[in-house]
Amino acid sequence: MGATKTEVFTEQQNRMADLAKAFSHPARVAILQHLVKTQSCICGDLVDVLPLSQATVSQHLKELSRIGIIKGSVDPPRVCYCINEVVWAEAKAAFGNLLTQVEVSSCC
Repeated sequence: MGATKTEVFTEQQNRMADLAKAFSHPARVAILQHLVKTQSCICGDLVDVLPLSQATVSQHLKELSRIGIIKGSVDPPRVCYCINEVVWAEAKAAFGNLLTQVEVSSCC
């Protein structure tokens, strides 16, 4: 596998690519939709909602946490997750700005 060469792109471009990863898998989209709908969640609840194993759900939660789009509180043995409002607003602004900058034309 080749190098990603992320260092040749701006910090903003790298951040947008990272935020896009939150929406790049249907399981993560489903997790985000569930968290938006419920405003809070416990990991075990997600396993009941999604057709995925606990380990798979945990991997997706770890990636969403790494990106920062969700936050959690640890109270063993449970971890509660919710949407990180600051990062959600960051993603909304970044993608909204990108999508409104382009006027679609029939060039091809």
